Amino acid sequence: MKVGVKVLPRPEVLDSQGRAVEKTLSHHQLKINQCVMGKYVVLDVDATDEKEALEQAKKITEFVLYNPLVESFEMEVI
Repeated sequence: MKVGVKVLPRPEVLDSQGRAVEKTLSHHQLKINQCVMGKYVVLDVDATDEKEALEQAKKITEFVLYNPLVESFEMEVI
């Protein structure tokens, strides 16, 4: 079963990659309100139901995919 994990910087943390994209777009007269850079990871886990798949994905995400000090994450079965 596949689980999508979206990892984004916490709102209170400076997103230097997002700011760099905003600045580059601005220099090219392309206007946006905000850019937030993160990552999207697809995990194919061996699970029999959605609840088990999400539990396994959460364990993996908390272990290796995100830094709880500066990032948050959301998951969805896909």
